Order: sequence, then structure tokens, then C-alpha cells
Amino acid sequence: MALTKTHHRDTYPAISPTKPSLSQVGKTVLITGGATGIGFEIARSFIKASASRIIILSRRSSALDIAIKKLRNEFKSSSTEFLTRQGDIGDDSSITALWNYLHSQNILVHVLVLNAAHVTPFGPDSLSMDKRELMQSFDVNVGGNFLMSSRFVKQPLRPMGQQLNLVFMSTAGIQRHPAPSQNPYTTSKAAFTALLGRIADERPADDVQIISFHPGLLYTEGAAGYFSPNMPRWDEMALPADFAVWAASPEASWLHGRFVWAHWDVDELKADKDISMQLEQEKGFLKVAVQGLGGVSFDSYFD
Repeated sequence: MALTKTHHRDTYPAISPTKPSLSQVGKTVLITGGATGIGFEIARSFIKASASRIIILSRRSSALDIAIKKLRNEFKSSSTEFLTRQGDIGDDSSITALWNYLHSQNILVHVLVLNAAHVTPFGPDSLSMDKRELMQSFDVNVGGNFLMSSRFVKQPLRPMGQQLNLVFMSTAGIQRHPAPSQNPYTTSKAAFTALLGRIADERPADDVQIISFHPGLLYTEGAAGYFSPNMPRWDEMALPADFAVWAASPEASWLHGRFVWAHWDVDELKADKDISMQLEQEKGFLKVAVQGLGGVSFDSYFD
């Protein structure tokens, strides 16, 4: 379901990272899975938005070396500082070491982009898989992302009143019925998208602004294992990369806690009075929940 008449496949002026209102000046941005694919493109977009520091986290040191070399060659005149860290968000000790290191270096992270994910192969029958396959997806896509989020919000260096921005790379698979045959991936993504929606109910946007979004159909390393470069028609990486910058800006604050698509035109979204009314009146609108049922009240149990 599209919420706007315009369906973008590439970036456009309203989400351009060079737009003054999307400036990331003075911000430190941490991107998980940032050495390749969409994570790397997100790093490029935040550099274009003048972020003061970009920190890329990846499991592969070789990929980090290549990524940092590319960024330094492309953005020679940029004032952005580039840092890399090897780490695995599926490993609690690795996450702890990362945040302890940042604290030791007196680094406060202002924007956290949760892009790293455990992606499972396509399979016909979920009950035929090994339990370890299922739990590995949940360990990374839920547990790892949760611990990253918790440490991010609880940074000891965070001044009182300092707003943070959390951007989560979700997937349209969480809203498809029947679901695609990547059940461990889609269900774990759905679980964390749901969790972020509820965390947003507890914390206002001026504390930590939270946006989850579907990035599009992108020809990444993972996709190359299943599809050819020309089949299907791929979206441009710049679309979700620039959208991530927009999602980490004040312009997206009205979507706090919600799940959206990078394809939807942000100006049309904001101008649509029906959407604005639903956001205001329906706490579960654009959040993960059981479809087909309205709000549930337990007031009668306490009469």
C-alpha cells in the first residue's frame, strides 16, 4: 500500500542531504553494517549533510579498509572525520567494547543508524529449519539492535536535554501477507520494528527521535546471490541513503515511532490531512500490530 501518489525510485530535492534544514553539522553518526551496500551509501549521504564525524561499524576489517579509502578519496575537501570499528552486533561483548571505546575517546554519538542485519536464505518451510537459524536472526536483528539502542540512549557523555536520533532499516516484508519465504529475517525485523514503536510511546521525539523505514529494492551483495543486476528493476541506493538523513532531522519528528517507506514522497505525506489526522488519533497507525482489530480497552476490568 502506498500512502502517496508519488512513488520515488531515486533521491529527490526534499530529502537532499545538502538541504540546509537537514544539516548534520556538529553531529557524530554511527552506522552499523556501514562498510558496504546501503550502509556505505548512508555514510556518503551524512557526509554530504556535513556531519562532523562518521563512525562505520562492520564485522569485516577488509571491507572497512576499502570503505574508508573510498570515502577519503571521494571527500578529500570534507571536514568530516572518518572512524571505523570492527564489531559484530550479534555479540554482546563486541557491542560493549564498542561503546566503552567511544566513551574512552570522549565521543558522543548523536545519530545511530541500525543497518546491519542477519539475512536468511529463501526457504519453503519454516518448520524444517534448525532452531539455531531462527535464533541467529533474532540475536542480531532484535537482541543486537536492542543492546545498541540501549547503550546509545544511555551514553554517559550525553548532556541533559540532548536529543538523539535513531534510524532503523526495516523491510516491507513485515507487512506482507502471505509473508515472503525469509521468515526468520522478516519476523525478527517485525519484532524490532514493533519494539521501537513501543519505545517511542515511552520516550518523546525530543528525547530520542525514532524512525523505521523500508529502504527499497536494492542490488546489494546479498541480493546478488539471488538475482541478476537487471532483474527485477532496482531502486537507486541514493533514495534510502538520503532518506536516512531526512529521518534523522527535525523534519521527520512528526513520524516519531512510525514505519514508512523511503519511496513515499515526504512533502505529500506531510500535506495529507487524512494521514495527519490518523497519526494524531491512532496510536497504532504505521506501527506493527495485529491487523483487522481496533484499539483494545481493558477499562471494564478495573471498574
